Amino acid sequence: MNESNTTQEKIMLIAQEQKNLYSKKLDEFLTDKEEFINSYKNFNAEIFALEKVIKLNKRLGNNYAVVRDEVLVKSYKLLDAQSDMIKSILRALDDMEFVEYQTYMSEMFAKNQEYNAELTSVDYFDILALNQDSAILKQAQQNIKDYYALIEINADVLKYLSMFEKKMYRLNKYSKFNLINPVISINNTSIAQKVNSIIEPYGFSVVKILFMIVVSILMYILRTYIYIKIESFIVEIHSLKKYSQDILKSIRKPMEIVMILLGIEVLIFIYYDFSGVGILNELFKISYAILLTFMIYKVVNNIAFIKIHEIQAVDKKIKREVINVGIKIINFIIMVIGLLIVLYLAGADLTAILSGLGIGGLAVALASKDSLANFFGTLSILFSDVFSQGDWIVVNGLEGTVVEIGLRVTTLRTFDNAIIAIPNSILTNKEVKNWNKRSLGRRIKMSVGVKYDSKSEDLKNAVAQIRKMLEEHPQIATVNTEFNYESTRSSKLVSREDEIGIKKTLLVYLDEFAPSSINILVYCFSKSVVWDEWLEVKEDVLFKIMQILEQNSLEFAFPSMSLYHESNQPS
Repeated sequence: MNESNTTQEKIMLIAQEQKNLYSKKLDEFLTDKEEFINSYKNFNAEIFALEKVIKLNKRLGNNYAVVRDEVLVKSYKLLDAQSDMIKSILRALDDMEFVEYQTYMSEMFAKNQEYNAELTSVDYFDILALNQDSAILKQAQQNIKDYYALIEINADVLKYLSMFEKKMYRLNKYSKFNLINPVISINNTSIAQKVNSIIEPYGFSVVKILFMIVVSILMYILRTYIYIKIESFIVEIHSLKKYSQDILKSIRKPMEIVMILLGIEVLIFIYYDFSGVGILNELFKISYAILLTFMIYKVVNNIAFIKIHEIQAVDKKIKREVINVGIKIINFIIMVIGLLIVLYLAGADLTAILSGLGIGGLAVALASKDSLANFFGTLSILFSDVFSQGDWIVVNGLEGTVVEIGLRVTTLRTFDNAIIAIPNSILTNKEVKNWNKRSLGRRIKMSVGVKYDSKSEDLKNAVAQIRKMLEEHPQIATVNTEFNYESTRSSKLVSREDEIGIKKTLLVYLDEFAPSSINILVYCFSKSVVWDEWLEVKEDVLFKIMQILEQNSLEFAFPSMSLYHESNQPS
């Protein structure tokens, strides 16, 4: 290549041939790396013998012989240093990640160059320029040429080691799985060499593509296997057995996404010659953290949803909204922990973040005092048992059915089908009327007006018949109506009937002489507290009162005014 008459095309062919030779030699080393490391014989004995001869020739004044042997010693030392460097680099392949391995190689190169600089500090070109008929001089000149050739070879070794660093790392991985011989055999086939010449500029090779296909198939099989294993694991846990199908259904999609991402990461890892996935590493870690957080969130909420319905069906005494709020708090904790993990994986300093939260805690508390008031309002609502989800309440002029008691607001569905969100701090500081906190007795109250021309005997009979009708009515509560108190529990020092909402009062009396009518007071309670059932009972009572009035020749009065004209008689 250094000859003046060598063409550029020939130089390129020689350079390519040199690269191929180094590549094949590297394949040989890595095919049986340990044998190469252990079989290399150093030149310590030769160097020791030559140094003795050099001392002798110096005393005898044989200068050319001294140069001959000094150069040979330096050549041996160059070879030993080169061998030690290569063996250290090959050993490091098993113990280091690729980035760490690159740094280690750079350090080894630097040490080699530093050592060689000490050896090559003396210039022997003046000896090469001599033209004398001396066998010792000619041998010295030949040794010098070999010495300079070794220096160039050492530079080439460094260049090709650097050039083949990914290949070494990749082949070493194949070697660990006992795949290096098949890999090298495939790469040495004529078809693979032709295909590789086309696709290598894009970072691919025949072996790499085959390996990616095999790994993709294995990942698909592994995904199914893992899902089956998780299913059997969840089913074996007694406390989760009845939730297993819902849990598996909730995590199936995110788990499939995790496996797909894992497969993509492995393929990228193979593409980059097992040296990592580069800048995508953090992105994959963050994605896994987000998906894992989401899976935990889905599992917790599915179990909670089933548990709430079980509690509602089995034990009416436990408020399901307590569990509902508890789940929201757990969800918040899950999200916070997930966010901290994502921030950590993204490279954030959690110590600084947590310290900042501690310092800024007071400021946050002051800024969010309304939110804190609403949160404590939630706790007050849950523990006071004033109302529950599904109750019909009236508060601050607003009326509707409680949809949800949240951490900040309680939502009502109004009877005209609108939604209202009321801050919990307001609910704890305003009067709340709860129409559902009653077990027996919904009031029916009316004033029945009859005309003033009614006979007193007819009125007495009507009042008595209405009272009797109500006492005998199957849907009207009376003092004789029974109620199962065992289904309730009381620890309050009040009437149990007032605590759980039981009313049995029944009153029918001639009440007053109103301006336009004589009024009969009807005051009673239906047994049912359900609105539509109460309306049916009330309607039946009204019809029966009408029949009683008709039977007693009584007529309903209506507002009226009588005018009397008084004429003035002349005196």
